[in-house]
Amino acid sequence: MQLLRVPLLSRMLAEHSRPAGKRLGGFFAAWLAIVFIAILSLAPAQARNWYEADEGGARKAVSGEIASVALADLPRQAGETLALIKQGGPFPYPRKDGSVFGNFERALPQQPRGYYREFTVPTPGARDRGARRIIAGSGRGNDVARSGEYYYTDDHYRSFRRIRE
Repeated sequence: MQLLRVPLLSRMLAEHSRPAGKRLGGFFAAWLAIVFIAILSLAPAQARNWYEADEGGARKAVSGEIASVALADLPRQAGETLALIKQGGPFPYPRKDGSVFGNFERALPQQPRGYYREFTVPTPGARDRGARRIIAGSGRGNDVARSGEYYYTDDHYRSFRRIRE
């Protein structure tokens, strides 16, 4: 029995005689691996929650449909922006308004690049453009002013609602 204790004791002493940096390095590597695995396991759940969020009219990923909203239910500034789109401007952010919206998140129906254009909906009190936008489809005539296809987002492209006029 005494012979068994000696190797165990010598192993314990050997571990404690390692430089502190090597012990901490191993601990840090194990901790980092656990954090990395936790992040990877949470990513699909986060993506699923983002796409299934439907409170307040966000898009419905399960059915592939986009919720709609009456223009009268949107902020006053959205109506003003839509009126500017239909009259061709002038827009408050001429370098940004009317630029191509890439639809990289594929939240809107698939269309060729350049089909969608984005326009800023001013946010009172914001020091920048804010998160509110109207995305206009070009329609068959390639004319955002007459297409009748308009989407509103108030969370910088995370969710969309088609505008009913």
